[in-house]
Amino acid sequence: MKQFLSLVIFLTISIYSFSQDNTIRGFLFNNENSEVVPFEKVVLIPTDKSQSIVGATSDVNGFFTIPKVNTGTYLLKVQTVEFKEYNKELTIQSKSSVTELRIDLIPMDAEGIDEVVISAETKSKTTEVLMSVTKLDKKGLERIPAVGAENDITAAFSVTPGVVTTGDQGGQLYVRGGTPIQNKVLLDGMTIYNPFHSIGFFSIFETELIKNVDIYTGGFDSKYGGRISSVMDITYRDGNKKNFGGKVSVSPFLAKLVVEGPLYRANEKRTGAGSFIFSAKHALLDYTAKDLYRGVNDGNGLPYNFTDIYGKLTFATGQGSKVSVFGFNNYDKVNYNSTAALNFKQAGGGLSWILLPGGGKTFIKGHLTASSYKTNFEEVGSQPRTSSIFGTDLGFDFSYFLKKESQIDYGIGINVFKTDYVTFNEVASKIQDQNNTVEIGAYVNYKFVSKRFVIQPGMRVQAYASLGTISFEPRLGVKYNATEFFRIKLSGGRYSQNFTSASTDRDVVNLFNGLLSAPTNVQANFITESGKLKNPKNGIQYSWHAIFGTEFDLTKHLSLNVEGYFKYFPQLSNINVNKLYEDIDDFSFEDDVYKKNFLIESGKSYGVDVLLKYTLNRLFLWGVYSYGKSTRWDGFTTYAPVFDRRHNINIVASYAFGKKKDLEVNIRWNFGSGLPFTPTSGFYQQENFDQGVTTDYTTSNSSGVGVLLGEFNSKRLPTYHRLDITVKKQFKFKNKTELEIVAAVTNAYNRKNIFYVNRVTNAKIYQFPILPSLGVSYKF
Repeated sequence: MKQFLSLVIFLTISIYSFSQDNTIRGFLFNNENSEVVPFEKVVLIPTDKSQSIVGATSDVNGFFTIPKVNTGTYLLKVQTVEFKEYNKELTIQSKSSVTELRIDLIPMDAEGIDEVVISAETKSKTTEVLMSVTKLDKKGLERIPAVGAENDITAAFSVTPGVVTTGDQGGQLYVRGGTPIQNKVLLDGMTIYNPFHSIGFFSIFETELIKNVDIYTGGFDSKYGGRISSVMDITYRDGNKKNFGGKVSVSPFLAKLVVEGPLYRANEKRTGAGSFIFSAKHALLDYTAKDLYRGVNDGNGLPYNFTDIYGKLTFATGQGSKVSVFGFNNYDKVNYNSTAALNFKQAGGGLSWILLPGGGKTFIKGHLTASSYKTNFEEVGSQPRTSSIFGTDLGFDFSYFLKKESQIDYGIGINVFKTDYVTFNEVASKIQDQNNTVEIGAYVNYKFVSKRFVIQPGMRVQAYASLGTISFEPRLGVKYNATEFFRIKLSGGRYSQNFTSASTDRDVVNLFNGLLSAPTNVQANFITESGKLKNPKNGIQYSWHAIFGTEFDLTKHLSLNVEGYFKYFPQLSNINVNKLYEDIDDFSFEDDVYKKNFLIESGKSYGVDVLLKYTLNRLFLWGVYSYGKSTRWDGFTTYAPVFDRRHNINIVASYAFGKKKDLEVNIRWNFGSGLPFTPTSGFYQQENFDQGVTTDYTTSNSSGVGVLLGEFNSKRLPTYHRLDITVKKQFKFKNKTELEIVAAVTNAYNRKNIFYVNRVTNAKIYQFPILPSLGVSYKF
């Protein structure tokens, strides 16, 4: 720990060792509430026509920097779609200086906005690699049809190119061949272990608080570590630093409350301000489902109950540096008609900070967090399964800005966590373990930007101290701006992770989603698909990504993005469904694959994702087609995992009616080809042989019916498709309050999508039927 702190101090001090030059930097703020304004273009126009126009785009924290500015007089301009044009004359006289700016932008009347004047999104296309990433803000999330009259980030993730969801009830998200445990979810730098509730429509996140969401489906840079498939990076906004306000809403599914306001305001003596924000939501299905949704769950309605609470305090300086203190608590409980019950609890909190050292050229971010997660699953006829984790995370990130939007990012982090789980495999063999784990990760990432190229090499070193393993992970992203309208890009690298799922990913319906650190109880020998012998020491999972894509701006408002990907997983770990014996000396003669808790596997995934996006004033269209194929090798055979969906289509449309755009209609249609399943090849009469070898099996009473399974995952379920529609009507009042009425229909044409089939009785349970709902919210 002392060595870690010494390294952090060294990195912090080193920011002053870079060469000095003229730099203009600062933050963009919304003048109405003092919240930062991300992803907007700041332009510096010289009065000397012989000099070039330079500029920068504010990041998710509203921060921008323009380095290496020549002496002279400039016009600094910020021109956006949502705010009035900002102009300021600047004179740079010194040969080495830092000009600090706070830019307060005045919101524009929404009725007068018809098209973007300067688009930061358009600019980022030529200055960022943007490989396999979907960026959304609160407005973008609200375009996707609301389930139960409530917008949720789950809908955004499920329409992202390359994402496969296995259903509405306890459904999981699989990203380009990766399992749910291989997806990293961050909230303001803090790892969230289980982001989704049991009812697949809702996450633990509050849409009203979201400032930005970045969803990476592969090829992400060296900043992110600890997962081998995807990253969802969520940023919450701060509370209003000028005025008190909030939002209350109610629907058949849930009720929620958001309250925010200043702790203290800025004044002549104090340029900084403090704020708070608090949110809570609670499921109402216990009270509404039996009357409104009687046809679900054998007439018992929707058996879900959850509560989410979040709060944050922010203390900010006038120039943009800030410290935030936050905490959260989530609870989820579900009972499937007395046949199965599960619940989870998670809670945590911490600190996050943003520092802008005076006179330096570096931007510093950091966080210190702690959180816990515990889940319990009970099923009739089976032993209870439990899993828990407690972890702490300390991290620092540094950014040094170079000329022409080039920059160097580097950082270091340490994670300490404890896992404890008890589970049972398909033959009722108990699998139990406890682990204490320490991880240390460090990265450096360099982005070079020229007129034609964006080149982003990086390196991450992930040290798994408890396992004595160090993983070196090179990363690379490249974009070539062939023309103003056409761009070619590629990315890839090596990835690793410690976490393993405490349940098998072979089950289509998997309600128990525990997690644990990489197991050491794995087989000593693993034969690869090519026939080579490997000797794994532990269950750390690895992957290689290779992605190639193109971007084409067909018109000013219509864009096409096509990406082809290949993911190779040389080492995966999975619950051993074949375990029959305990790993003790009495069974030393048995093969490891019948007595180890976990098995090593490998896998491959490849496919093509196509995204067509159209945005013009009132109309938004989002069309996604994904083709994918995934295989797994378990040392004996190659099989298709349960998420191997060959074709997936998502179409989202949004249109705003009326002069004030206060009536909005959102539509989403999803189609997915059938998922793999293992067919039933026959049945047999079970015999308990209660009279030993003299039992007359021709006349004795059988103890039940046994099932003979066919080839593993050799058949496909029927296709899945569903139509969701949302209609929103807003009423804005003179006191700046707002009333919104939301009518929504989920599964509008009542498609019967398979959820579960009993192999013996052939009884079918379907995903949710048509679910109409009506919600009301009031924003004050």
